[in-house]
Amino acid sequence: MSAETSVPRPRESGVDISDPALLEGLLAEAPFAFAFFDTSARFLRVNQSFADLSGVAFDEHAGRTASELLSADLSALVDGALRRVVDEHRAVAGGDQRYRGMSPAGELRHWSLSFYPVHGDKGALAGVALIGVDVTERQRTEEELRRSEERYRSLVESQQQLVWITSPNGAVVEDAPQWRAITGQSLEEYLAYGWLDAVHPDDRPAADEAWREALRGRTMFEWSYRVRTRASGYRHFEVRAVPITRLGRVIEWVGANSDVTPQREAEEMRGRLTDQLGAAALRTARLQGATAQLAEALTVEQVVQVIIDVGRTALAADRSAVALLDTDRAALKLTNSGGLPDMPSAGEEIPLSQTSVMTMAVNSRRPVFAESPESLKAQLVEAGAEESVIAGFLAHSDERAWVGLPLLAAGRALGALRFAFTRPYKISQEDGVFLEALAGQCALAVERATLFEREHRTAETLQRSLLPDRLPVIPGLVLAQRFRSGSRHVQVGGDWYDAFVLQDARVAAVVGDVMGKGVKAAAGMGRIRNAMRALALTNPPPAAVLTGLDRVFDATEEEEQVTTLAYMVVEPGTGEGTLALAGHPPPLLVSPQGNAVLSDGEPGTPLGWPAVRKQFRFCVPPGHTAVLYSDGLVENRKRGLDAGLAELSSVVAEAPPEVLGNPHMLLDFLVDRMLAGYEQDDDVTVLAVHVPAATKSD
Repeated sequence: MSAETSVPRPRESGVDISDPALLEGLLAEAPFAFAFFDTSARFLRVNQSFADLSGVAFDEHAGRTASELLSADLSALVDGALRRVVDEHRAVAGGDQRYRGMSPAGELRHWSLSFYPVHGDKGALAGVALIGVDVTERQRTEEELRRSEERYRSLVESQQQLVWITSPNGAVVEDAPQWRAITGQSLEEYLAYGWLDAVHPDDRPAADEAWREALRGRTMFEWSYRVRTRASGYRHFEVRAVPITRLGRVIEWVGANSDVTPQREAEEMRGRLTDQLGAAALRTARLQGATAQLAEALTVEQVVQVIIDVGRTALAADRSAVALLDTDRAALKLTNSGGLPDMPSAGEEIPLSQTSVMTMAVNSRRPVFAESPESLKAQLVEAGAEESVIAGFLAHSDERAWVGLPLLAAGRALGALRFAFTRPYKISQEDGVFLEALAGQCALAVERATLFEREHRTAETLQRSLLPDRLPVIPGLVLAQRFRSGSRHVQVGGDWYDAFVLQDARVAAVVGDVMGKGVKAAAGMGRIRNAMRALALTNPPPAAVLTGLDRVFDATEEEEQVTTLAYMVVEPGTGEGTLALAGHPPPLLVSPQGNAVLSDGEPGTPLGWPAVRKQFRFCVPPGHTAVLYSDGLVENRKRGLDAGLAELSSVVAEAPPEVLGNPHMLLDFLVDRMLAGYEQDDDVTVLAVHVPAATKSD
């Protein structure tokens, strides 16, 4: 067999496709691996691509078997396929014939090998042809898709909402483990329209009709219903589903159920109380007012202040105290210094073993009403308190009536309320109903506030852990940052910033914004930030970094996710730099005289959108400051982006000279002025790059 791989010139009179030289040339240039074997499994011919695959020199194959030349795994694959073709006289397709090997350049490549019988003129088997296709890129794509799906599934499972997917006609075709964990349904019971069996019978017909109406109209489905739980109780859920369309056709529906049982229970409780207190309009109005205030209170401190205000206004109580239960210490801990304990010896912590109005309420899980000192003394003695201690307390206290209320949530004690009066106080039946209702609302508010504070601390810790601990200290450059969370709730946001030194001593600075809230946004932010650093440290030009991020985004993020960023590279001392934008607001250049100029570079498109990334010169002269920021600084519900950008420039003009020369003071000035008069509804992230002015000694 000739080892000549060059392609001969075509004949002037035409090309003969049976010309061996032509065939040899075509095989040599073919983008696939080729090998031809005789019926005894010996090589007759290979092309260079197969030689690259096998790792054996091109001219060493002829006349030898696979086991004599190839690696053990490749020879086993080839010999097995050759035997099947020779024995069965049929092709062996490449679906199951996969091989991984190193290319001459040291790269791991994936090959799909197919074997075909070659027959002579009389139909006898003349040999076997091997065709190998390099499927490395397809393999990588499949692996990336699989990893993306695994990430998506893990994020979905970590959410508090129940996420589900149906076919275009509304039938459930995929498992929803969270739904089944709550309802106790098996997979077979849940599929198709089986989920309706878990809906409360009274809610089922309307929910079914509303769902089918949404399917017919291809409109958003929004509904609420009760769902039977594994424990045979019912919980309230609000559901929202949207159609996913492609080329004008619905390909699936994606929905999420949110458990709103606590809110519904609170509403039902408020409704029952309103019925019970129909004749006491003033009491009802006061209770509703207290409920509204408690609903707006996010922290335990705010809840306590509402309780104190309600005690003073609705009950005309002279003193109010709130204590929360510390189960580890078996004690009540006072949360407000104005609430006095029942016994002179008690401090801010009251052991449950010590008899008092609040400990009796917690231990008995029932309200304690004492309309006079005599009533209090009788109840305390019955509970086991010493008469001498009671007498000493009454002798030194000006209080003459008391109310103790347990804070209960689902039967679990959270703490107690204490209201005291400096006059005898007759507690009517209406008062008792009002107080118990108030305690119920307060318990829900305390539980919600406690959960909020814990989750808010966790969320803040998570978000800040994804941001740099500190900015680098670089001669010839001053960096400053400000981050102000705009969420009053527990979800983390997707704003981020970063600054780091590149290998050539220049400095990279970036501000980005992953739209949305929650773990999904935070996870996306973490992935993009890490990819950003890796790309910048290997190929720092902004346009190249954004191009690389587009590829990362396509491989890891969902199509509907919107992510923007501004990325600049600047040289310390001189301020010479380059900038690239991916759909992000333009940086602001502030001069020492207070002139503000917005970058006029091409804004670009968000990451993952088809675009040719461009970079442009962006110089920060000595004494100047470049300000990169997220849209939360300039845009909100009442102020559009264009108006915000104009206002940002005008605010700079109002800054005093000492502020303009200090990037830390400048950022504080900008953030305070831009947010003044507006309710902050988004995270605000600002990064300043300041090039100090040259001194005379320089």
